[in-house]
Amino acid sequence: MIRTAFPGTGCVAYQSRIGVSAYRFEDLRSLLACASPRRSGDELAGIAAPSDEARVAARYALAELPLRHFLAVPLIPYEDDEVTRLILDGHDGGAFAPVADLSVGQFRDWLLSYAATPEVLAALAPGLTPEMVAAVSKLMRHQDLIAVAAKCRTVTAFRNTQGLPGRLGSRLQPNHPTDDPLGVAASTLDGLLFGIGDAVIGVNPVSDSLPDTIRLLQVLDALRTRLDIPTQTCVLAHVTTSIQAIERGAPLDLVFQSIAGTEAANRAFGIDLGVLREGLDAARSLRRGSVGDNVMYFETGQGSALSADAHHGVDQQTLEARSYAVARAFEPLLVNTVVGFIGPEYLYDAKQIIRAGLEDHFCGKLLGLPMGVDVCYTNHAEADQDDMDTLALLLGNAGANFLIAVPGADDVMLGYQSLSYHDVLALRHLLGRRPAPEFEAWLQRMQLADGAGRLPPPGADHPALQRLLAAGPPT
Repeated sequence: MIRTAFPGTGCVAYQSRIGVSAYRFEDLRSLLACASPRRSGDELAGIAAPSDEARVAARYALAELPLRHFLAVPLIPYEDDEVTRLILDGHDGGAFAPVADLSVGQFRDWLLSYAATPEVLAALAPGLTPEMVAAVSKLMRHQDLIAVAAKCRTVTAFRNTQGLPGRLGSRLQPNHPTDDPLGVAASTLDGLLFGIGDAVIGVNPVSDSLPDTIRLLQVLDALRTRLDIPTQTCVLAHVTTSIQAIERGAPLDLVFQSIAGTEAANRAFGIDLGVLREGLDAARSLRRGSVGDNVMYFETGQGSALSADAHHGVDQQTLEARSYAVARAFEPLLVNTVVGFIGPEYLYDAKQIIRAGLEDHFCGKLLGLPMGVDVCYTNHAEADQDDMDTLALLLGNAGANFLIAVPGADDVMLGYQSLSYHDVLALRHLLGRRPAPEFEAWLQRMQLADGAGRLPPPGADHPALQRLLAAGPPT
């Protein structure tokens, strides 16, 4: 590989040769895009590698690029983008020092070495930029992404503790097509019977209206309070709606927001960094946590910036990693990528969805985030539930902080397929994972699980179900 600089012009070209064929990548954005595994979103944007050989050539060039280069050459101009400013202004040079002299390829080898222990990786995280971790992920096989992510640990807390070794959290997602309180409560009780809901009991509201948001917050809090569940609840309304709900005295635990990796894409979501800071301050002012004060919950997904025409010619996986820099600035309790939710225009089939899920999880964990995944797909994608089983198993071994589960793996409100309550329970048994310790103790106290995490026998007369039903419907 030969990299050629043009002094005085600010222009850098990247070149690589395979056999008799020479390849030239005009800028860093082009190099990263062409080095990415094939995906439909980058092809839609017209930035993908034109051939597999060009993709390999880009990876050769990327492997020799110094990590320091990403600090000198921002993908989106500093003066034009507040996410770029957040990344560069917040960079910790001292934390970066141990790997500062490595190339991207050398960094990959180091991450896979015995020297990269959980403690070392945790100390390194503030010194890494999203572009660095996105770049190294493009050089890694699936097992590399899994092996490194499994060494990264990020522990957060609110009413229970997420991210501890040997644990697998779960979001219980009891969505309902009309936000009917009894329907939401029934789905929630169903999930609790499977031991699901320690990461959060989180509802996507049908509308973002303030009255509906407050009503759902009251329903979830009433159910949690009556059963004395050591977990947190969330209505996934817009951050500004959550702030208004707090001002009205609503029982809000977590502030939710979808985020992206560019200022323009975040504007399309109706947010900026200042608004997110307002949400953080408002939620923390309530002091509702019992074991911690991580109060933010963020969702991301490859393709969001492209769908908003706010990608600046940057590939969708690198932009996804940039959204993690946004999340990291607000000390969230939970972050998850909704990996296959946006559709086949961005991730065409199961191969692309599985790869993207492992990339997203790896990049988030390496940047120090409490990373989870919504293992999901839409019905017009070339994927099925067997593919989701594959991804869930891989993520379980990669040490995902939590996974999302919906009744029967079918979200009847959002119209997409995810994991079922049973799927998460099966993973816990198969991989020897347990829920958050505070939640696990509650399950045992309620006779919803024994010391080995086993459920009571099914049937309308078992004590656990009777205890749940005795609480009555929420009001």
